[in-house]
Amino acid sequence: MILTVTPDPSLDRTYEVPSPARGRVLRADGERVAPGGKGVNVSLAAAAAGVRTTAVLPLGGAPGVLLAELLGARGVDVTAVSIAGRTRSNIALAEPDGTRTEIDLPGPALSPEESALLLDTVRSAAAEASWVACCGGLPPGLGPRWCADLVARAHAAGARTVLDTPGPALHGALAARPEVIHSDASELAAAVGRPLPTLGDVVKAAEELRELGAGAVLASLGGDGRLLVSAEGAHHGTAPAPAGRGDAAADGASLAGFLIAGGTGPGALASALAHGAAAVRLPGDAMPTPADLRPDRVRVTDDPPLDLQLADPGTP
Repeated sequence: MILTVTPDPSLDRTYEVPSPARGRVLRADGERVAPGGKGVNVSLAAAAAGVRTTAVLPLGGAPGVLLAELLGARGVDVTAVSIAGRTRSNIALAEPDGTRTEIDLPGPALSPEESALLLDTVRSAAAEASWVACCGGLPPGLGPRWCADLVARAHAAGARTVLDTPGPALHGALAARPEVIHSDASELAAAVGRPLPTLGDVVKAAEELRELGAGAVLASLGGDGRLLVSAEGAHHGTAPAPAGRGDAAADGASLAGFLIAGGTGPGALASALAHGAAAVRLPGDAMPTPADLRPDRVRVTDDPPLDLQLADPGTP
């Protein structure tokens, strides 16, 4: 079972508009309401693949109730931690040519009691999990050591951990020795404090995080594929995919694919690439099923082209 923790989930509302114009009334042609958050996306992808998954979420108010209902309808078990604040709602305006304008609202602050309850809930739920994936930024009220505490509780329950969170929370958790760090080039650049213009630079940054406590680093590099740096060495892979949805859905599907395949080694990297590429090809907020995967189009090598100039280089 894959357990996900999203400390700052959202209810995402997308409105289809012909063309937004400031200072005018906009007539929306349609509305989509979907669960949001990095960990939520991992659970949605795992459920679509037929893998049991539980999402641990701090939820409050009517948006929190609706978020839990939407996840349940898509096969995700929800373990809710009730909070006094109201779960945030994000708004996106989608134009016919694919342009999106997004308004992300801040999440509710968690009290010390709510923060502690969230950690205790993770430890209880992790007893049945093979992996605990904590994804996304932290809301107000959760300090930089919170992720380290989460890793410690997951380990105490016998589960392995993967972290996909930026900034001080990432650095604060490395000493707890999470098995996997999932990140993109910009987040890695921020973690080591320098630009990462080439694939070789990303490999060096990943090795530095491993020296600080990470077991492995899985890096999402957009059109340049994905990189896995672990005790087995550095593996780089690509999978062709058309221009499509943003990275959020693809990254969630990719991380789910990685964990579904065991979360270690080139085979798991290939699964991550197949799931991520499949997610890009799908419409709306759909996640890939096994029938959508094209593993024959995935290429993985243990001899990464270190001089490859990244199309989207990481900048701190």
